[in-house]
Amino acid sequence: MTAGTTPVARVWPAPGTGPLTDPELAALYGRATRPHLRVNFVASADGAVTLDGYSAGLSGKPDKRVFGLLRMLCDGLVVAAGTLRHEGYRALRSSEPRRAWRAGQGLADHPTLVVVSGSLDLDPAQACFADAPVRPLVLTHDAAEPPPGLTDVADLVRCGAERVDLAAGLAELRRRGLGQLLCEGGPHLFGALTAADLVDELCLTVAPLLAGAGPGRITAGAGSAPRHLPLRHVLAAADGVLMLRYAREPGEAPPAGAAPAA
Repeated sequence: MTAGTTPVARVWPAPGTGPLTDPELAALYGRATRPHLRVNFVASADGAVTLDGYSAGLSGKPDKRVFGLLRMLCDGLVVAAGTLRHEGYRALRSSEPRRAWRAGQGLADHPTLVVVSGSLDLDPAQACFADAPVRPLVLTHDAAEPPPGLTDVADLVRCGAERVDLAAGLAELRRRGLGQLLCEGGPHLFGALTAADLVDELCLTVAPLLAGAGPGRITAGAGSAPRHLPLRHVLAAADGVLMLRYAREPGEAPPAGAAPAA
């Protein structure tokens, strides 16, 4: 375990014998053997997705530890434009130890940032674009007009005539070699991915607090059919935080729109 971190232990299905180290955590979450979309969220015990308007109010050291490791494991980090703006995303950079781990796995030094935006209401000067070590991708549609300077700092991937076709967008990302995708929201993007049956895995951190009425859920948008997602493991931190991992059956076929990994 990294010095200064809050101990995290496995409690289900087989209780662990002690705190998990970072390599053990990374191995527990792992990388899939086929194209895979993992979604990561934090919520309060009563289901709130934010506290005082931001997800950071729900996130503590255990969640941030897993948050960073999940980024280390992915090829591409997918986020909705609204979340990117509201949460003030910075450049997506891996630390030196995580770059070394990625190099050992034959991965690029840093994951690629992928922004989903139908309006292209994006600021090219935001650090996630202007300071990015890897040129970001923006999933959008044919009718969207980019603001001045956006195409100088990001590549537009047009998928859909008047709205973003997420299945086509994910297939194009996989064609470009981004087979392992991590989505950090927001709720409307999660809802749309669920409706399109594109979600392979949900990692949900449950903070031990009641936020009360007001904040929304981790998913939003038009309703869709329920999707069964089996529980794979439960981790617990010393401060009462739970980390739940739900994922499709290992042998289940990729969802519609998935393309073979490049």
